[in-house]
Amino acid sequence: MSRETRVIEPADIMDMRAYGEQRKALRLGHVETKKKRRLSVGPHVTVFFESYDSMWLQIHEMLYIERGGAEQIPDELAAYNPMIPNGRELTVTLMFEIDDPKLRASILGRLAGVEDHIYLHLGEARIAAVPEGDVERSREDGKASSVHFLHFPFTQEQIAEWRSGRGTVIFGIDHPNYGHMAIIGPEMRDVLGRDFG
Repeated sequence: MSRETRVIEPADIMDMRAYGEQRKALRLGHVETKKKRRLSVGPHVTVFFESYDSMWLQIHEMLYIERGGAEQIPDELAAYNPMIPNGRELTVTLMFEIDDPKLRASILGRLAGVEDHIYLHLGEARIAAVPEGDVERSREDGKASSVHFLHFPFTQEQIAEWRSGRGTVIFGIDHPNYGHMAIIGPEMRDVLGRDFG
């Protein structure tokens, strides 16, 4: 696998028949890993810190479900490779999870630009989220997307601070209509610290 280079290559893709045979075990194994990389922020947001392994599994799931064959592989690699942390960042998929359709529409309708109000607070530093540039996440009518793909770029000093374990790390959203924070605890901080090169 190309884990060392932080890029999933076509050679890293399993045959779909073999993947289908191992799918249940692979997905179950990922559940435990995912628990250590998941954070709730306020009543409606779930954040998943992505990794090489999570993106490898996501690509395989897309190929398995959509059955696009070899022709689909380049599109999936192009979509998900950018979300593998490059050694100088953390990457997240942030989701507004609201079951009720009317409530979801109401809340998202008031969150235009929320992607510009997401940050990590580490020591004295505020590390702003950088949205993945694939699509615009807020519509002209003011409605925000329910899913956001974000990068948090770190300096070498910030990586050292993260790994030191000192202080408190906070994941924050300070949009006027959704202001919530969550502490990243020591176990998660340790796990995520391995994403740095």
